[in-house]
Amino acid sequence: MMLYVVIVYLWVALLLYLLLGGADFGAGIIELFTSEDNKAKARKILYHAIGPIWEANHMWLIIAIVILFVGFPAIYTTMSIHLHIPLVIMLMGIVARGTAFAFRNYDAVTDNMQKVYNKIFVYSSFITPLFLGIIAGSAVSGKIDVHADTFLSAYLFSWLNWFSVTIGLFTVSLCGFLAAIFLIGETREPDERKRFVRKAWQMNIAAVISGGLVFVSATSDKIPLVQWVFGNAVGITAVAAATVSLIILWYLIIKGRSKSLRLLAGFQITMILLTTTYKHYPNIVILKNGGYLSLIENRGADKAIEALALALLIGSLFILPALVYLIYSFQKRDNKGSLSET
Repeated sequence: MMLYVVIVYLWVALLLYLLLGGADFGAGIIELFTSEDNKAKARKILYHAIGPIWEANHMWLIIAIVILFVGFPAIYTTMSIHLHIPLVIMLMGIVARGTAFAFRNYDAVTDNMQKVYNKIFVYSSFITPLFLGIIAGSAVSGKIDVHADTFLSAYLFSWLNWFSVTIGLFTVSLCGFLAAIFLIGETREPDERKRFVRKAWQMNIAAVISGGLVFVSATSDKIPLVQWVFGNAVGITAVAAATVSLIILWYLIIKGRSKSLRLLAGFQITMILLTTTYKHYPNIVILKNGGYLSLIENRGADKAIEALALALLIGSLFILPALVYLIYSFQKRDNKGSLSET
């Protein structure tokens, strides 16, 4: 029983990081693809959108890492060894992005360094989700060779392949789409709203194209992605639900409504994650030559799982109310007109 509590927390942590961290990264992606004339206005609105989640979004990534480290050490070890290059690049992106965001907002001196901070922020906002997707794709690509005897086969070809790269591009597109949807609800100016609607449309198209490339690369690399997605009732239902919610979302956008857009976008991401993880559960890592690492078979000691589950359950009693209050406090400040100064 406790094992399944831990697994649920792991899945939810990954989902929340993709939703909240994804929207956060997407804000920088939107800024990257915004013209110079409009960047100042877009940047101001970005602060409104990412303010409530900026302080806590990486908490979910930390929780996921701790769960793997404590509860599934064999899985943690395999991923951290064979995927250490994309992991390091992703972590460097997180650090660089956070540092640039802080300096460009709170630096006491306004000079040409602001341009440097801006570039670091937007490019690391692109690189970080790119490698997050590459890591996720590599875990199920069947390219990780635990018996590799060369550097390239052990540490490079395990992640540097078309399937993993297309998953990375798909992740970037989803993050940009999430951020654009968030931003539509943050602006009251018609021209700005139209601009973010256009960005959402562009990111939606990018997600469709990159998603198509994922299936093409999966077929090329003999990865049964089509079977994972369409070979079971859960996958088909999730795809149908995501498609219907996307149609509803664009209908609401066209009608000028924004109240339920975030919920619909979040629902779509949830369905995508459910679709791509359900079929090969509990095999979280698929190895070369047919091997795999399972959340059931490769779990840690029972005592460790029990202690971890209790820690997660008890921790939720403190973390979740604090997170709700954090979002509430930002919204309250926004209503008073002070959030725009952060």
